[in-house]
Amino acid sequence: MKRRKLWISCIFILAIIAAIVLCVGGVWLYQRLLPSSIQETLFQGVEYIRDVRSSPRRIVIHVIKVDLRADGIRLLVTPGDSDAELPFKARTTSLFLNNFDLQVAINGDGFQPWHDRGFLDYYPHNGDRVDVIGFAASEGTIYSQDTDNEPRLYLAITNGARINTPTGQNFNVISGNLTIVKNGQPVGDLGGSPDPRTAVALDRANRYLILVVVDGRQPGYSEGVTLQELAEIIIFHGGYNAINLDGGGSSTMVVEGPLGVADVLNSPINHRIPGRERPVGNHLGIYAKPLK
Repeated sequence: MKRRKLWISCIFILAIIAAIVLCVGGVWLYQRLLPSSIQETLFQGVEYIRDVRSSPRRIVIHVIKVDLRADGIRLLVTPGDSDAELPFKARTTSLFLNNFDLQVAINGDGFQPWHDRGFLDYYPHNGDRVDVIGFAASEGTIYSQDTDNEPRLYLAITNGARINTPTGQNFNVISGNLTIVKNGQPVGDLGGSPDPRTAVALDRANRYLILVVVDGRQPGYSEGVTLQELAEIIIFHGGYNAINLDGGGSSTMVVEGPLGVADVLNSPINHRIPGRERPVGNHLGIYAKPLK
């Protein structure tokens, strides 16, 4: 009898703790204070902008502008095994940055296989094999062929960059799923629902590589943007041509922090958990020199 009462007491205490955790988590999720808008130089040739808006809904936008002519700038698309049926071991964007000693990284192309049936049933985990959907190359090695004429960002060994126009040898190439800005204008009526987004753009002179990540699916903090709104944001921040990359729970932007490890700039949302990163297929990374 005493043992039974002890078990009932333990279960009651655990239930109270669980209720408190859920309440605190819910308050944190829905009542988080919005960060302030900032603009700062992170590395030589690398500028970060956090653009916080309250209209047409709460939106937190992260923009990194990379001067492709700055000393020390070098670009990297995640290497893959071109001989393997599934050329990648999936990893989070933070892990990619740490593995290759990069200074900046974002998630890249869509990938497969993939499923998400909840916190305990999802694929891929870090280390699981996947393939990306579009054409991709890393440092001269092509490891994924075109599947459906996806738009591409071409990056030459000299840091020459073009969207949808090859720069010569396919040194680094990453694909998106839609061209959203062409010659300074949104491409048609893009529509879409408000969601987390990742995009890459170039300015009119193709000198600045512009990385954009928008937080979403986090009511009271940042609810995301439509593709049309994403195009307008990119144009506002100087983009002249741009493609949309994998978004949703994949959208992540990280930089090298003060201790030399990844610092996540945005608020990823994976398994409906703010701050939780999703392992993805490939990524786009930037090497840069520290500030003098």
